Amino acid sequence: MRLPLFLFACSAAALAQPRVDNVLIRMVPPGATSLVGARMDLIKSTDFYTKLLEQQKLPQVERFAKETGFDPRRDVRELLFAGTPSGGVLLARGAFHINPEPVQQAKAKLVRHGEYNIWSLDTAGFCVLDATLAAAGDLKSLEAALDEWKSGSHTAAQPLLGKVRQLDPKSPFWGVSTGFAGFLADNLPRAGGNASGGGIDFSRIFHGVEETSFSADFSAGVKGEIRGTAAAEADAVNLRDTAKGLIGFGRLSVPENQPEMLKLWDGFSVEQTGRAVSIKADIPRNLVDRMVQLLNAAQSGRGRGPARGPGR
Repeated sequence: MRLPLFLFACSAAALAQPRVDNVLIRMVPPGATSLVGARMDLIKSTDFYTKLLEQQKLPQVERFAKETGFDPRRDVRELLFAGTPSGGVLLARGAFHINPEPVQQAKAKLVRHGEYNIWSLDTAGFCVLDATLAAAGDLKSLEAALDEWKSGSHTAAQPLLGKVRQLDPKSPFWGVSTGFAGFLADNLPRAGGNASGGGIDFSRIFHGVEETSFSADFSAGVKGEIRGTAAAEADAVNLRDTAKGLIGFGRLSVPENQPEMLKLWDGFSVEQTGRAVSIKADIPRNLVDRMVQLLNAAQSGRGRGPARGPGR
């Protein structure tokens, strides 16, 4: 009986966090301060992804696909982004092939780093290690990821992986950050007033927060949670009140002829315990279209200049 119990314990431990590709995790460079994982094979089949992608024009992705023969929307199975002090590196598993001729025509420069070929353009580049593994990012982070993979030590990601275990294990999209939580602060949607129910500006809540994490599942609508740890409980209270105020403002901005937007805002909730603050979203499938409209309006608002954080 001991062997079955041991196998059960191992299986339970493996399911206690979102699944992370064991190859990608071994490429995380030393000094990484954040990890963001995405199971694209699961996410691409959801209504949320389909509707969001259909409404987005992505000329940069189209050009990249044409120039390299590599389309990340089609060819990627799993992504892992590692944030670093110099920028970051995006690691990918999937089915990759690169046609050197159009890459050269795009004025990309071929650089050798050890046994690897890096196609670089200015300070960034990408490398296809084999038919299933690729990496792209600023050159310093990319080279560090290749060195980590080659070294065989594969320990750089361990401190961050400890935080991944705190997330919902069913989440196909997740992220963790240590130190100054700039990733969420810089990448969450910012306010953009619109005719379909107000804006959203959760980004400024996380400026100055010490640690952050998020997880999201799009299989049946949108379910997710963003967590932050403030330096002091008083700061957490302020963050909680700011988040509740933004949700309240969103509700007040809903036009009278769009009552369904009130149901969307009802899907957001805020909790605070000690220094921890969390924002949860539970948006049913029938409101996914409205959620996409809200995010698109918020994204357009980012182009109007940086958001002003509290007290700035």
